[in-house]
Amino acid sequence: MNTFHLAFKVKDIESTRAFYIDILGCKEGRSTETWIDFNFFGHQLSAHLSTNIPDLDYCGKVDGIDVPIPHFGCLLSEEEFNTIQLKLEKENVSFIIKPQTRYKGKAGEQQTMFVFDFSGNPIEFKSFKNKNEVF
Repeated sequence: MNTFHLAFKVKDIESTRAFYIDILGCKEGRSTETWIDFNFFGHQLSAHLSTNIPDLDYCGKVDGIDVPIPHFGCLLSEEEFNTIQLKLEKENVSFIIKPQTRYKGKAGEQQTMFVFDFSGNPIEFKSFKNKNEVF
């Protein structure tokens, strides 16, 4: 499996560490005063300081629900999904889209939930009932 890399904007390093390390359990990689890398479930996230974080557009319509665009996230096992959900709830992180099952009983059935990180970046976590139906 290939590792994915994503560079994105954040408002500060301290709150970014708090969200990705303390809440999600990501491991920190390299960092400076202006950026920080994380192991995001086996993928490389690179968070860079910016004062110009663009507004979101809720133009995505998925299974009748408006989703924020752009967003990123990861595919998890059911156990990982449940663990992350509990961590987010324990830390009182508000859900943009509460944990739910999408496409129930159909191809692509999945659990999904959306949250904002502390810089306002929307993140989606998913868990597919059948991993062969991801695409």
